[in-house]
Amino acid sequence: MRTSTRIAGALTGLTLTLGGAVLAAPGARADIPACTQMAEQAGATDSASASAACGRGVTGDLQGCAAGLTGAGVAGGAATAACRAAAHEPR
Repeated sequence: MRTSTRIAGALTGLTLTLGGAVLAAPGARADIPACTQMAEQAGATDSASASAACGRGVTGDLQGCAAGLTGAGVAGGAATAACRAAAHEPR
């Protein structure tokens, strides 16, 4: 086998291996603890409700998350920020 063929094969194998590692790596991890901590610092009175609302933020329901946090005593802007932290949504 020629050297150039071996190098090409090795590079192809390396590319496939690294590409598979990237695909197998977990995506952006949702951050419920950061959301609940932000909610508690912003005045949430019920940590169980705040945690449940942050769970909705993880699934992408930012409106439901913010409404839940607002119901738990968090101001609107702080609720939205906490929900974005849960979903790791870019700001």
